[in-house]
Amino acid sequence: RAHLPGAGSFQCSVTGLGFEVSSAVTISYNYGSWNDHLGASAQEECVIAGPLFSIRAQPGAVRAVHLPHFVCLAEDADVRECRIAHFKAGSMTLEQPTKLTAFYAVLENPSFSLLGVVWRRLRSTLISLPMHSLVLIFQQLRAANTTLHLYLIPDDNSVKQAIEKQEMTWDSKLIPKPSPLNPLFFGCTYQVSSTSHVEITPEPHLPFRYKSPKEQQLFIEIYIRNMAEEIWLLMTDLRNDTLVWKVSLRSGRTSTPTTVTQTWCPLGAAFVKKHKEQLCYRMGRISPILLHLQHANIINSDEEDEVLRQNTRKKKNKSLLQLVERKGCKAQEELYRILQEKDPFLISDLEKPS
Repeated sequence: RAHLPGAGSFQCSVTGLGFEVSSAVTISYNYGSWNDHLGASAQEECVIAGPLFSIRAQPGAVRAVHLPHFVCLAEDADVRECRIAHFKAGSMTLEQPTKLTAFYAVLENPSFSLLGVVWRRLRSTLISLPMHSLVLIFQQLRAANTTLHLYLIPDDNSVKQAIEKQEMTWDSKLIPKPSPLNPLFFGCTYQVSSTSHVEITPEPHLPFRYKSPKEQQLFIEIYIRNMAEEIWLLMTDLRNDTLVWKVSLRSGRTSTPTTVTQTWCPLGAAFVKKHKEQLCYRMGRISPILLHLQHANIINSDEEDEVLRQNTRKKKNKSLLQLVERKGCKAQEELYRILQEKDPFLISDLEKPS
C-alpha cells in the first residue's frame, strides 16, 4: 500500500509498477496468479508477458498505470499484438495499451482489478517471443563444499522475489551476476556447463518458460567439490549451439543477505539523478528545452541566459541540470517529460538495464 503525496509520476522500486496521478491518492496492490485466472484455452491464445497485479485505487485519481513487461522489443517483436489482460467478475477482456515502451505497457484512465501484459499469438503454433531474462545463482551456506542453485526465468520481479523468499528458507545467499545480454525464447532449452569439473544435477538442461510465482521454479544444482580461484559457468542455446551467457565465479567470504526496502519516488527526479553524467554529454539542442521550461514557469529569462552563457554544450547541459536540481522534484519531472517528448531515443537508451 502506498500513499502518493500529490500529482506526478511514481514507480515502485520493488515491483516496477508505475502510476501517473492527478492528485494525492492511496493505492493498494499485490501480485496475482496467472494460473488462477488464465485458463489453458486462454494460454493457447496468449503468451504471458509480465506480472499480474491486483490494484485498488480511488476512481479517477490515476491518469495512467505503467505495467512492466519482459518482451524484448528490440528484436522485432510484433508490438501490434501486445494487450493488457483485464480480469473482472470472472471474465477476461483484452485492452489495447495506450503506449508501449521498452519495459512498460501504459494504460491511460484505467479501471482497476487484475491487470497484466500478454501477447496475442497470431497462430496456435507460435511458441517463441524474444524475452528479457534473468539468471539467478544462489549458494547454499550450510551445504557441502560449494553448492549452487541456478535458475533461468523471465525478467519478472514477482517470480524473482518468490525464488528469493524460498531460497532464504534454505539458508542461501544470492550471488549477483549479469544476465544474458541478448533475448532468450520461451519454449527453448538451454544447456549449462563449466570450464572446470562440476557436478550438475538432475541434468544440465534448463527449459526457458514461465511458471507462476506460486509454483516451485525449475533450477539445477551445481556442486563444486574443490572451489578453485576462478571457474566459469556457460549457457548454450541447444538449437544452434550458440553461447548465450558466460560468467565467472570466484572463491571468497560469504555475507549476510540484505533486505530490499520498497520505495516510491518521482520518475523524473530518479532519472535525472541516476543519469546526470550521461545527460551532461548526450543532451542535444538545449534551446527548445529551455523554452519549454520557461513556458512551464520552471525557469525565468535570467536563468535561461545563465545557461546559454556557458561556452560548450557540455557546460550548458551541466548548468541546466544543476539548475533543475536546485528547483526540486517538480522541475526534474518536467525536464524528464520534455526529454521524453523531444528525445525519446535518448531516454529509451539510458533506461535500458545495464
